[in-house]
Amino acid sequence: MEKSVTLTAQELGLKQVGKIYHNLNYDELFDAESAKKEGRVSANGTMMVDTGKFTGRSPKDKYFVHQRPSSENIAWGKINKEMAPEVFDELYEEVLSYLSGKDLYVTDGFCGANEKTRKSVRFVTEFAWQSHFVKNMFIRPGAEDLKGFAPNFTVYNASNLTNKRWEEHGLNSEVFVVFNIEKNVAIIGGTWYGGEMKKGIFTMMNYWLPLEGILSMHCSANVGKAGKTTLSTDAARKLIGDDEHGWDNDGIFNFEGGCYAKCINLSEENEPEIFGAIQRNALLENVVADDDGVINFADDTKTENTRVSYPIEHIENHEPSLKAGQPKNIIFLTCDAFGVLPPVSKLSKEQAMYYFLSGYTAKVAGTERGVTEPQATFSACFGEAFLPLHPTVYARLLGEKMEKFGVNAYLVNTGWAGGGYGVGKRMSIKATRACVNAILDGSIEKAEFDQTRWFRLNIPKALPGVDSALLNPRNAWADKEAFDATANKLAGMFIENFKKYIQKNEDFDFTKAGPQL
Repeated sequence: MEKSVTLTAQELGLKQVGKIYHNLNYDELFDAESAKKEGRVSANGTMMVDTGKFTGRSPKDKYFVHQRPSSENIAWGKINKEMAPEVFDELYEEVLSYLSGKDLYVTDGFCGANEKTRKSVRFVTEFAWQSHFVKNMFIRPGAEDLKGFAPNFTVYNASNLTNKRWEEHGLNSEVFVVFNIEKNVAIIGGTWYGGEMKKGIFTMMNYWLPLEGILSMHCSANVGKAGKTTLSTDAARKLIGDDEHGWDNDGIFNFEGGCYAKCINLSEENEPEIFGAIQRNALLENVVADDDGVINFADDTKTENTRVSYPIEHIENHEPSLKAGQPKNIIFLTCDAFGVLPPVSKLSKEQAMYYFLSGYTAKVAGTERGVTEPQATFSACFGEAFLPLHPTVYARLLGEKMEKFGVNAYLVNTGWAGGGYGVGKRMSIKATRACVNAILDGSIEKAEFDQTRWFRLNIPKALPGVDSALLNPRNAWADKEAFDATANKLAGMFIENFKKYIQKNEDFDFTKAGPQL
């Protein structure tokens, strides 16, 4: 990123400031972080910072200002909590007052690789490392872009400021992350966690884009040599992006200019690309290192949510444009610890919408002796925490685009086979890879298909590289009655979870899309 013109306090909406460090390059940010002792340098030259007591997002402290017209679009509830305009105005003035007079780091970036619909975002932070974080995560404008840069949205991060009147305001705590859609600003206070800025803008893209008929998705995307795009990860294909994407009439595009990867138990052997991306210009969060800066990635003393952000250029096999044409395949990944779902299923458009809305995975309950019961988790559209609109809005867009562009959808289960957790075995990486390869090379289309009993999923009878006994999950269980009981139980969980969507879709028949008892 090249430097832009100098900003004034007035342009930032502040009465006065100390120094404004505007669009610093990576070396300047590194020097500022070092000089202000904001972090330590690892043995290989990567900056390491701690984010204090907040080592993850604070979803119960996220709010939208309740005002028209956005209030008519937002799906209010536990995910999208409302804040009165007068409370926002009070906190907004506190944030601006707090930041006034301080040295500030201001970083400008784009969200969205499609120039037609991208958003210009400005981040105002008190710490150099926070500026470094958003520089990594968002698309870095060139010199010409910065000359006329006018932000569509501004984030004021006053992480050291807490709301002393939170109880009087009827809020959850002294922490606040608030979005004012009409004013095109967000304010952050009380939490240092950088991910609030990343996921905050993702949330805003999930508001803006669907209203323009563009599907926003919490997914990865890659493209093959023939220009075919799939919303999944594959080391043999060029990476478009690893987390947040849009799907419009031009195709698939990344929202971001970087990656934000978990580091817990990271090893060069298991994840060589991420391991190799940890170098100068990357930014490590909450990792544990010895006095010589050697990192122990297995150490979760600070948090299990250790992270690294890095520019996507650190991944050698990436797609420089951060976009591609229309997808050929969509792959929904799930980890079914009940051992009921097949390793691969082909979905109809209606089934794709159903499983997208369901966003199912199952977590292992724990490692204590005797605890073998998995826990089903449903997260609408695989990202419910970041959806300001009703989930059915995104599901409908998915169905429309699948139909318009002739896209196939598949459900791939990386969980258990031959029994649930504690009885069966985890699906082998080799089997999962064979399923994904059959999707990518089109050979799965030549297979003969069966349909499962409870979930009515279309499954191939045979696939190269996959034990045929695994393809129909019931066949892989020694105890067929136990399978039937477990399948019936999981089907019931799906049906119960989906009840909240039926009323919103009275004109759409989901009766054949989901499971039956």
